[in-house]
Amino acid sequence: MADQANLGVYLLSLGCSKNLVDAECMSKLLTDEGYRLTLEPDNADILIVNTCGFIESAKKEAIDAILTLADYKKPLGSSRFLIVTGCLSQRYGREIQESLPEVDAVIGTAEYGRIGDVIKALLTDDPTVRNRLPGPAGGLDHLRIDRLPSNPGRYAYIKIAEGCVNCCSYCAIPSIRGTFRSRPSTEIVEEARRLSRSGRDELILIAQDSTCYGVDLDRRRQLANLVHDICRIDEVRMVRILYAYADGLTDELIERMAQEPKVARYLDLPIQHASDRILHLMNRRDRRRSLIDVISRLRQAMPDLILRTTVMVGFPGEEEEDFAELMSFLKEIRFDRLGCFIFSPEEGTPAYSFQPKVKKSIAGHRMHLVMDQQRQITEESNRRRIGQTCEVVLENVEEHGIFFIGRSYGEAPDVDPIIRVAASSDDLSVGQTCLCRLIDAGEYDMTGVTLP
Repeated sequence: MADQANLGVYLLSLGCSKNLVDAECMSKLLTDEGYRLTLEPDNADILIVNTCGFIESAKKEAIDAILTLADYKKPLGSSRFLIVTGCLSQRYGREIQESLPEVDAVIGTAEYGRIGDVIKALLTDDPTVRNRLPGPAGGLDHLRIDRLPSNPGRYAYIKIAEGCVNCCSYCAIPSIRGTFRSRPSTEIVEEARRLSRSGRDELILIAQDSTCYGVDLDRRRQLANLVHDICRIDEVRMVRILYAYADGLTDELIERMAQEPKVARYLDLPIQHASDRILHLMNRRDRRRSLIDVISRLRQAMPDLILRTTVMVGFPGEEEEDFAELMSFLKEIRFDRLGCFIFSPEEGTPAYSFQPKVKKSIAGHRMHLVMDQQRQITEESNRRRIGQTCEVVLENVEEHGIFFIGRSYGEAPDVDPIIRVAASSDDLSVGQTCLCRLIDAGEYDMTGVTLP
């Protein structure tokens, strides 16, 4: 068998931050076993694609990536094996084996910890590995790995749970990732301690439904307690919560967010829609009135809260009246940040067969209208922050070196706008935190100047 220390591995991770954490765990497992990670596929003996398979566009992106990396395999390229992991593997493992002969092995969402064994089996020509299908979704063992975040900067994601129990009618995640499973709090706090002591002092808590954390452990929501324990770590500067559900925002959690200075006054709250009829068809528990109530409670407790949401248009049966309800709700609530996507019919979900379907042209027009309205709302939200003083982490330098690029409590990585910082001192550098006054705002980004 080849010397593992001489074998290069190229790992491409697609999709969400939760997928990224899985990829980072695999990377750490492989480096611990002596493999060498490469930044480019043409320097790798082994190619790995960690896929997303949530919606049609993600599936297409994953297949395109697989086919692109397949070109690096011998005899034309230098790579020996191509492995596909993640959501697409879990959902379509057999189809990948049958239609993509370039793929040497598929690994499901419960099997990231097997990546080393799979590579060894390929290196020894074990015939069973190529025909093995992913097992049932489940498993949390790989998350115990002392991983190293792959992103630059001072933030790190912590996956506090896996799977989902909400069973929205349009969503395949429960079949891909399994039922909701919380990690033990002691394990999460220890990971937070390790990450913060390594310089990752902004910790971003993620799960399919972060506010559901703990319900499977002792039948009660425990996110407030978990946040409290993480904030007690001296090296932690900020804790950010993504993927919250409105009905999980208990008084205890809202109070914790409001009273704990280390918790970012920021919340990602995907509502999907605001028409009660569509929410019912989606099998969502919230209704328009309950959403208004919880957002009112949040803003009353935290007047400086930045709220982000995600909505879906073109759901089967969405009529003009339903869309008008969504638009009026968004205009009334005025989320600071918003993402919008078009319904994707997913095999194996109840909504796949729902009728009547909304024409793609109509759904596309509705998405355009949502984003047009939101641009004005976001700019107004940004302008309200002009004059505010806030702490900003400098994460990059603009192309011409005039401004630093940074984030405050109000911007999550990857999905939100940036703050351009005009530095008043020559001794600032990427990675530093500085105090800024926000002086200008546009449709998305803001501009600030450093304070002495």
